[in-house]
Amino acid sequence: MSAVKTDAFPLFPLLILSGAIFVSVSSEFLPTGLLPDMASDLRASESQIGLLVTIFAFTVAITTVPLARITQRFSRKWLMVTLLLAFAVANVLAGLSQTYEFLVFARVLGGLAHGLFWAVAGPYASRLVTRQQLVRALSVTNAGGTAAFILGVPLGTALGHALGWQVAFFIMAGVVLVFTALVVLFLPPVEHLHTLTTGEIGLPARKDRTIPAVVAACILCIIIMLGQNSFNTYVAPWIIGPGGFESGSVGALLFVSGAAGAIGLLLSGVFGDRYPRATFSIMLAAVGGAMVLLALFSGTPWVVVVLFALWGIAFGGIPSLLHARVLGAASPRIRDVASAGLTTSFNIAIGGGALLGGILLDGFGVAVLPFAFAALVVLALVVGTIDDLRHPHRHVRADTTVAR
Repeated sequence: MSAVKTDAFPLFPLLILSGAIFVSVSSEFLPTGLLPDMASDLRASESQIGLLVTIFAFTVAITTVPLARITQRFSRKWLMVTLLLAFAVANVLAGLSQTYEFLVFARVLGGLAHGLFWAVAGPYASRLVTRQQLVRALSVTNAGGTAAFILGVPLGTALGHALGWQVAFFIMAGVVLVFTALVVLFLPPVEHLHTLTTGEIGLPARKDRTIPAVVAACILCIIIMLGQNSFNTYVAPWIIGPGGFESGSVGALLFVSGAAGAIGLLLSGVFGDRYPRATFSIMLAAVGGAMVLLALFSGTPWVVVVLFALWGIAFGGIPSLLHARVLGAASPRIRDVASAGLTTSFNIAIGGGALLGGILLDGFGVAVLPFAFAALVVLALVVGTIDDLRHPHRHVRADTTVAR
């Protein structure tokens, strides 16, 4: 039997989803913290190990939408269970890897599961709540991603340094299995297939009238995340260089921005449902402002710390607001595919941002990266404003059929 939406906020099921997202994101970025250890053991360069994140991201970008369409009629709950089990297997294989090539295979398997998992997780949350609770629900589930950067990756890195990087992957597989059991036992099933009412004629998905709004939201996501990842990928050399800090301070500054991101996520949950456009625009403008000030006042340590916190707060709520923007635009019948499109957009930007940042770093130096991020924020604000003017009723339930 499917879950029935009520006005009561389903916090516990959403926390289970959040935990599943936590292990998913922690698995994706675990190699970044264990890069030197893995490179040494596998006789690979550090850049080759770093490429594992890109391979993972591009696997997600290429496969998510096709897999979402193929699995559209499958039970959401049991599809999620299957994907979590695939995560566990991918982590076990990563831990067993004795060669770089075998580790690449394990990462590709993880990427296949990761993309489809995100395509299922966001819409799953939306089907547990009323439309008025959507941003708050997505803030709860996306908190798992924030927690992965604050706790999951650092803890996995510490375990890997203490016990060996292979052990870190084995432990991650065990944590995945714990959340798989929680999903089986406590996550309610949902009805995800749109049923026509009397007097309605279904349209083919490709003719759904909400597709242009979904595409516009995904383009906006690519612009924003391209800027974020062009700077964030190379934030360590920026901190050590223009930032004026010693290399030992990198972890502390990243913790500042990550912890501040939890505050931003909370703010997006509080204000995002009531004032979705204003909350999104203010947070995005604050990110751009923080980047400009970082570029202008780099080398002053206390200013950099404050601006890293501002960056974290402002950016912390943007992923959940982008998710809500896409799901608010999409009609119920294409919501899974729309979420898959958003996942693809995020991962295009992860790989593309690292590439763009590398080109700018080689051509102009690391100091230019905050300015480039700010420029992309300005472009995103313009695109977002135009999109809001073209789709003023984005947050009103969209039609998916035409009357007979």
